[in-house]
Amino acid sequence: MKGTIQAKLSVMMFLEYFIWGAWYVTMGTYMTANLHSSGKEIGLAFGALAVATMVSPFIVGMIADRFFAAQKIMGVFHLVGAAILFSLTMVTDNTIFYWVVLLYSLLYMPTIALSNSVAFSQMSDPGKQFPWVRVFGTLGWIGAGLLIGFLKVEATTGIFYIAGTVSVLLGLFSFALPNTPPKARSADVSAGKALGTEAFVLFKNKPYLIFFIAAILVCIPLSFYYGFANPFLTEAGMEKPAAKMILGQVSEGVFILAIPFLFYRIGVKKMVLLGMVAWILRYVLFAYANIGVNEWMLYAGIILHGVCYDFFFVTGYMYTEKKAGEKIKNAAQGLFTFATYGVGMFIGTWFSGVIVDKYAIINEQTKVVTHNWTNIWYAPAIIAAFVLVYFILFFREKKQIAVATA
Repeated sequence: MKGTIQAKLSVMMFLEYFIWGAWYVTMGTYMTANLHSSGKEIGLAFGALAVATMVSPFIVGMIADRFFAAQKIMGVFHLVGAAILFSLTMVTDNTIFYWVVLLYSLLYMPTIALSNSVAFSQMSDPGKQFPWVRVFGTLGWIGAGLLIGFLKVEATTGIFYIAGTVSVLLGLFSFALPNTPPKARSADVSAGKALGTEAFVLFKNKPYLIFFIAAILVCIPLSFYYGFANPFLTEAGMEKPAAKMILGQVSEGVFILAIPFLFYRIGVKKMVLLGMVAWILRYVLFAYANIGVNEWMLYAGIILHGVCYDFFFVTGYMYTEKKAGEKIKNAAQGLFTFATYGVGMFIGTWFSGVIVDKYAIINEQTKVVTHNWTNIWYAPAIIAAFVLVYFILFFREKKQIAVATA
């Protein structure tokens, strides 16, 4: 892969995830301040991305991949998406806000798969080359958090103006990316293949089925963090919370380096268990944290994101690939994403909103809404503990993972 092509792909990844990080992390804080949204309304808005995750395989697999060059459809999606992001600054009704976010998410989520397709098509050795390109996506997310935090625009329309402006840049830049032509129209593509139903054969393997169910359930505590960590830190009085939250992405980048070594050294079960314990610890820390003597708990909870995410989800993708084998690995990864970031996150975003509303405290005189965050964070901690016990009791897998045969 030529250096100029790698540079273009790196810029693509940086901008792709900068856009997401610019609006997604602080959307809950924005909705609280400007739309006076309830926890349920915030949860539903975050759930829009989960719905888009479930739909995007069909958009990419059955339409984009078959009829359009990947870089061109990605450019169009980002340009139209930019207009939608700008329009969000004028929405004042929660119901309309949800539908506009859903519309944007339906355009944005397919671009993740499309950007990966553009990158992979230029690589002679994706296993070695892709991580060096994809890491710029993490840097983009970190860059967005730093900019939003230091500009102090978490609760303003600035998050959508920044995301929209960068979306325009990436939309235009996409047309300068290496050509990635569509697959043949006669290719054997169906709704089932787009969803990854070929990988259903993996459910015959009991350890993988147990893990798959655990992965869906653990998305519920994950949803609490994505949807309400920033509003919690803002309400707690932390300065520039969006900038502080990028410590979680830094942690993610550090811990991911240990995964290839630990995956084969200690086995998938212990890796996943470490991730689950980290989830419990994070929410216990959040439950008792404050700006003052226990402020270190806030930072510790944020930094634990690396262990929480990498040791469960990154390990999960690796485990899925090993169990699937070469023939159905793409279908298996698609199915795992659909189940976790689609089904699991959809359930989690709804449930987290219900819990946040349950412990909302309204000042009758000022009408200012605060929350009993201690009780709120107990909920994901208990769910994570339940999943931990379930996993310990039922998951049985040898360190040497047998590859499934279709």
